[in-house]
Amino acid sequence: MTSPSTGRARTAEPFRRAATVVIVTSIAAFILYTAWVAFASAFSNDDFPEALAVKVELLPLVFPIHMITGGLALILLPLAIALRRKPKWHRPLGRIAAIDVLVAGATAYPVAWAAPVTFWSAMGFSAQATTWLTLLALGIWNIRRRRYAAHWTCMLLMTATAMGAVFFRIYLGLFAMLGPSRWFDTFYAGDAWVAWLVPLAVTGAVLARRKKLPMLDFA
Repeated sequence: MTSPSTGRARTAEPFRRAATVVIVTSIAAFILYTAWVAFASAFSNDDFPEALAVKVELLPLVFPIHMITGGLALILLPLAIALRRKPKWHRPLGRIAAIDVLVAGATAYPVAWAAPVTFWSAMGFSAQATTWLTLLALGIWNIRRRRYAAHWTCMLLMTATAMGAVFFRIYLGLFAMLGPSRWFDTFYAGDAWVAWLVPLAVTGAVLARRKKLPMLDFA
C-alpha cells in the first residue's frame, strides 16, 4: 500500500521536472542571448554608450576579437562540460575552448584599460581575466597529469568566472531601469567585480562543501 507522502512525492515529481526544464531553458536562453549580443557588438556598435564607443575607436581590431571570443566562451565552456562523458567530442571541443579562452582573456586587458570608465572597473575586468587564465593554466596542467578531478574543478570554476559576463549584463540592465544615473560610474566599477566574483565564490563554496577542490594539491 502506498503511503500518502509517497503519493504526494510522485504527484509533485512531474512539476519538479517541468520547473527544472523551464529554469534550465531560461538560463540557457539568456546565456545564448548574451553571447549573441557579444557577437553582434563586434560588428555593429552604433548604439554603444560613449564609454564603450571610445574603446572601439581605440581598439578597432582587439575589441571585436575580444567580443567574439568572449561570446564563444559562453557557449563552448558549458558545451564542453555537458559532453565530458563523451571523450570523442569533449577533447577537441575542450581544446577549442582553451584557445578561445586564452585569446579572450589576453584581449581583456587592453579592452579594460583603453579609456576605462573608472580605474576600479578596469581593475575588476583585469582581475577577472587573470583568474580566468590562471584557472585555464591549472586545468591544462592537471589534465596533462591525468588529474581528472582537479581538471574538472578548474573547468567548473573557469566557467563560473565566464558567467560574470551574463551577470554583468543583468545587473547593468537592472541599474539602467532602477538606479540613479549620477551613480553609474560607481555601480559600473562594483559590477565589474561582483558580476564574476559571486558566481565564482558560490561555485567554489559548493565544491568545497562536497570536498571537490583538489586543483591546488600539486602532490
